[in-house]
Amino acid sequence: MAKGQYERWQTKDNLILLEGWARDGLTDEQIAHNIGIRRETLYDWKKKYPNISNALKKGKEISDYEVENALLKKALEGNVVAQIYWLKNRRPDKWREQPKEKVDFEDIPKFIDDIE
Repeated sequence: MAKGQYERWQTKDNLILLEGWARDGLTDEQIAHNIGIRRETLYDWKKKYPNISNALKKGKEISDYEVENALLKKALEGNVVAQIYWLKNRRPDKWREQPKEKVDFEDIPKFIDDIE
């Protein structure tokens, strides 16, 4: 692990920078590259240092809300693809594609007998 380097990234300015990178949609791998560490080290930091983990979560949440709002706006404007996507994910109990029922071929003779 990058010895002592994590301390530098727990300052207010650097936590804001981490949050900004996450908000801008950078992956953990890209953020680790920007810091100068391996992705695995960033994962360790996120487990050990709540300030770093929270900054990254907060940045990702902001982007997620923006995308969610944009998707909702498109759905409300009549974009059918956005409407389908929204409903399948928000109301899967009603809108997800149900897998076809599996047919047990051993039951076919019994079924034929029942209808005769």
